[in-house]
Formats: sequence, structure tokens, C-alpha cells
Amino acid sequence: MQQESQKFLLFFIMDISNRKAYFEYNIEQKFVAGLVLSGTEIKSLRSGKASFNDSYCYFHKGELFVKNLHISEYNYGTHFNHEPMQERKLLLHKKELRKLDNKIKEKGYTIVPLKIFFSQSGFAKIEIGLGKGKKIYDKRETMKARETDRDIKRKYGV
Repeated sequence: MQQESQKFLLFFIMDISNRKAYFEYNIEQKFVAGLVLSGTEIKSLRSGKASFNDSYCYFHKGELFVKNLHISEYNYGTHFNHEPMQERKLLLHKKELRKLDNKIKEKGYTIVPLKIFFSQSGFAKIEIGLGKGKKIYDKRETMKARETDRDIKRKYGV
């Protein structure tokens, strides 16, 4: 009985991260938004079947959408299964939408999805970040800092 409840808790704690976004962009602000999903999409997300490859957010008629977010088809779904690469609407407050829209109009800013997780109430949420693209030399500095941290941890066992 206790083992089943532990599995249930782990089921909701799992999140899917976009590690590449932190390498490609300097994230200045983060926002948490709701996702508009169908039933089979939720089931696929709960099993951890999503990919952020080349995904981004854009505005269309004052609403924010995420594009190229791949949520795999649900294995046990019927003919009502969802499309894996469809555009999904993000739910934010109007004030946050206006703030993001104004920033996007500036040169170099983009909105990238960072993480998909489940809230305590069981709703799927997505963390999006407002960021500027890194230059090649910034990426080299990031790689160099990561390697030195790894060497220090290896040498001193921290």
C-alpha cells in the first residue's frame, strides 16, 4: 500500500526540462503559464514523453502560443489521439502578456519554454523564459566555466 502511494507522489513530481535553452539564451525573466491540452496529451506528459527541440513561443492576435513542442502520441489512445506537433495555447494574465509583447518587439528578445511540470493541484504548467540569444564567445565561456566546475568537483570531491 505504501509503495503505491510513493509511486503516485513520484508521478506528480516529475518535470521535463529544456537544458539547451540555458546554453543558447541568457534568460532574464521567467513566467509560469498554464497549458491548454487534451486528455491524451496529459497522459503522455505524465509518462514524460515530451521534447523541446526547436520549440519557441509567439504571439497571435494577443494570445501566446508554443510551437514545435513535441508531445508524443499516447500509446493506449484510440482514434481520438492528439497531433504530436500541434500549436498549444498558453494561459497568462493580461498584464504578463502585455509585458512580454512589449519586450518581444525589442530587437533580440525571444520567449523560450524552459520546463513542463505539474502543479500541486495536478494541472500541467510550463515555465517560459524571456531571453536574448548568446553570442559564440558567450557559449565558449559557459562551456569553460562548466568544465572548471567539473574539474574542481572531481579533484576535491565537493
